[in-house]
Amino acid sequence: MIIRRVETKDIEAIDEIYSNAKKFMRENGNASQWSQNYPSGEDARRDMQEGVSYVCEENGEILAAFMFKIGEEPNYKNIYCGSWLNEKPYAVIHRIAVKRNGKGIVNFCFDECFKICPNIKIDTHRDNIPMQKALSKAGFKRCGIIYLENGDERIAFQKSI
Repeated sequence: MIIRRVETKDIEAIDEIYSNAKKFMRENGNASQWSQNYPSGEDARRDMQEGVSYVCEENGEILAAFMFKIGEEPNYKNIYCGSWLNEKPYAVIHRIAVKRNGKGIVNFCFDECFKICPNIKIDTHRDNIPMQKALSKAGFKRCGIIYLENGDERIAFQKSI
C-alpha cells in the first residue's frame, strides 16, 4: 500500500468511497455524522487544490481517502471536558473513509501520517463507534469535546509520538 496525493482522476472513486461510508454509518447506528452532500468528491477536489487530499492505494485500487494538513484547526482552539495532550505544532486528519473495513487500511494511513508529523489531532462523532475503536487501537487518546462551526459536538482525540 502507498499513500499519495489525490489527482483529478481519483475524484469519482473518492466520491464512491464517501457514499459507501455514509451508508455504513447509517447501518451501524450513526445516522447524523455525515450528510447526504458531505463529504463528497467535491470536498476532495477542494482539498486537492489546497494540496491536502490523499488516497491510500494498492495495485492501482484506491482503498481510502482522507484530508491531512499540518497546521492549526480553528475548531480545535477550544476543548471542553478535558484538554489536549500538548500544545505542540500538529497535523489534522479529516474525512477519512475506507473502501472496505479490515486489512489495516486506517492504521496504515495513520502510520504514514505520523511519519510526516508526530503530533496529530482528529475528531469524530459520538455515534461513530467504529472510528472511536480504530483511533483507540491506533493509540490515540480521547482528550475531550470540541464543537464545529455549526455547533455540532465531536469527540476530540490526539496522539503524539
